[in-house]
Amino acid sequence: MAKKPTARSEFVFFDVVYEDGSQRSNRKVPAEILGGLDGDEPARTEIEAQDRAIAEKSRLPPLGIKSIRRSGAK
Repeated sequence: MAKKPTARSEFVFFDVVYEDGSQRSNRKVPAEILGGLDGDEPARTEIEAQDRAIAEKSRLPPLGIKSIRRSGAK
């Protein structure tokens, strides 16, 4: 018996370089917030929000983002 199709949420992965020189790869951002006139800029806002949530749980200050780029992009 075939399964019913489910709503898929597509994600775009980003590599993030922080001001202290550290890097995190494959940070997930929902594809629906990207594109349009702002391009990938909404990804920075989403990743900053993720970082704030992580920092709150770990009780460490969030790191400043130096740059972001799509994973696999050169």
